[in-house]
Amino acid sequence: MIEVLVNDRLGKKLKVKCLTEDTIGDFKKVLSLQLAAQPNKIVLQKGGNVLKDHITLGDYEIHDNTNLELYYL
Repeated sequence: MIEVLVNDRLGKKLKVKCLTEDTIGDFKKVLSLQLAAQPNKIVLQKGGNVLKDHITLGDYEIHDNTNLELYYL
């Protein structure tokens, strides 16, 4: 289990527990429960690159304490 840090442009910071085998889509579902937002309205970026829903966290080299940027559509 890893903990990923998610920051939005409004200064809100969240810590989300997940597995490296989880897809970005799965991660968005967990995140949406904490944010009360729909998963399809969430965009995640790492280093300026938009993360695609069908790819795993491990494939994006997201590890414990990795920072992701959160944007809303």
